[in-house]
Amino acid sequence: MPDDAAAQRAAAEEESAFSHPHVAPDATAAYGEHPDQVIDFYVPRGGETVAPLVVTLHGGAWRTPYDRGHLTPFADFLARRGFAVANVEYRRGATDPAPDDSGPVAGRWPDTFDDIAAALDALPALAREALPQADLRRTVLTGHSAGGHLALWAAARHVLPPDAPWRTSGPAALRGVVALAPIADLAMAEKLEVCGHAALQLLGGGDEFTDRQRYADPALLLPTGIATTLVQGRTDDVVPQAVAESYADASAKAGEVVGLTLLEDVGHFPLIDPAADACAVVAEEIAQLAW
Repeated sequence: MPDDAAAQRAAAEEESAFSHPHVAPDATAAYGEHPDQVIDFYVPRGGETVAPLVVTLHGGAWRTPYDRGHLTPFADFLARRGFAVANVEYRRGATDPAPDDSGPVAGRWPDTFDDIAAALDALPALAREALPQADLRRTVLTGHSAGGHLALWAAARHVLPPDAPWRTSGPAALRGVVALAPIADLAMAEKLEVCGHAALQLLGGGDEFTDRQRYADPALLLPTGIATTLVQGRTDDVVPQAVAESYADASAKAGEVVGLTLLEDVGHFPLIDPAADACAVVAEEIAQLAW
């Protein structure tokens, strides 16, 4: 496809994904004192008394302007498919602007990781109170783009280096992870300049990137022993297919096989767009792990 046609299609996909009104949650609970330390809960729309719990982590290159709001139509879509849903917010961006005034900085070290760990640790108790329909034994973690990175990272906390403050004593109680166009390999993402060097900003430049990578890069935190599927559009020009493939290759070298579902003629945003066929594929991938 000519570059101009590909760009037009990508723009149309993004416009469609962001065209849906935000969907208010049925309940919200805080897992910390910061305004971003909250989880929104959506009850299954079919009246189910018990339903698998899907935990969603939004993307946006770990940058402040992009919050959980844009993922609420996707959360509602999953709720209408019979899932209980927990949509997690977390701190993003930096407390100071980029020194070159190039725009919002990606991530906040270590706060972004502190929040994901704290949210998932608090989730079972919060869900039992706010979302009694949720079957915590059937929890699936999903995330899109930067949220896909965080989902893979959260599932790997038990294989973090021993001195990592987020390390857990054993694997998370998950049926699995479905990572959507994830920034799954930070080194590959930086090589491809994904989202304007967002991975470099997340960890810090120079020696900081190398030093922190072993605590933050899912491609280095393998094997996890948790069922994992990546869903990736072949025409994604935001987080290219090569990033997901690099993670899958690293998994194989570590003795673990992850699923890699590649969707033809699909870019970055249809995976979370309720109006797109790709979103139904995502729901099916989640259902396969949940049930």
